[in-house]
Amino acid sequence: MSTAKGPLKGRAARLGRLMPSGPSSAARTPFVLLVFVLLGGGLIALLLLNSALNQGSFKLRELKDRTTELTDEEQALQRDVDDYAAPDALERRARELGMVPGGSPAFLGPDGKVLGEPSVAVAPKPTPTPKPTSTPKPPPVGAQQPVANTAATRPTPTSPGLTATGPARTAPVPDVPDPRRSSGR
Repeated sequence: MSTAKGPLKGRAARLGRLMPSGPSSAARTPFVLLVFVLLGGGLIALLLLNSALNQGSFKLRELKDRTTELTDEEQALQRDVDDYAAPDALERRARELGMVPGGSPAFLGPDGKVLGEPSVAVAPKPTPTPKPTSTPKPPPVGAQQPVANTAATRPTPTSPGLTATGPARTAPVPDVPDPRRSSGR
């Protein structure tokens, strides 16, 4: 580029006013420091933001785990409530309290008439439970103990709605007879 010796005209004059004519006397150090301070501040702010997000994600994970635990606990409690509300469980607990099934109900009409025949609730006769025919004798001291038959020691249900507790019986043991079945049936 060549420099013109004379005054510039038109567009060149306007551009010439924007460009400094000689070497810059302004120091560039403050500008460079300002850029570095802004970049450093931005990086520190980004690091703090990232740390806050990580902390929030840990808290979110803990809350999700707690929510899962509480949901499982709620479902277990709901199962318990459903088990207690089952008709056979209600009947069993009512019988334990000494309650008996009611007879035919009688109703009062809007005019005060008794509709139906009221009757007293009568307790049904208890169903007899089968008793074992013989009780095993304890072995003599020092004798080898026989293997226990879990099928023979399993308790029997007391009412039709109850189930027996104890180990599950998969198949009868062929060597040891079941005392409940040998009661003359």
